[in-house]
Amino acid sequence: MKKKLTGKVIGFELNSQDPEKAKAFYANVFGWEIAAPQWGYHAVSTSEEANEGISGGIAKGPNDYPHGTRIQIEVEAIDDAISKAKENGAMVVRDKMEFDEYYLAYLVDPTGIGLGLIQKK
Repeated sequence: MKKKLTGKVIGFELNSQDPEKAKAFYANVFGWEIAAPQWGYHAVSTSEEANEGISGGIAKGPNDYPHGTRIQIEVEAIDDAISKAKENGAMVVRDKMEFDEYYLAYLVDPTGIGLGLIQKK
């Protein structure tokens, strides 16, 4: 019996202490379209086609994650996913936050890799 997959990678977040420099690099090298910031986060489109590639964003990294890349994983129930992640050794670095269209939480897995959990409303 095949196990049901419950988390789909839907995006990425590039954290930098110099987001303007990062924006210029990725736009110039890869042709990414980078939007004006909203909440200090620059949305990134990596493809002209809506269903091709994974889009994400560039932001100034916070104190708990000053630089690096985090994948964003969509889950059906963020509270359940946070609980299950903690039971399996993850640490919550930012509890569930509410935005207009989704909920978002940041975790670090047991090996130190940062990730975001997203539940669409």
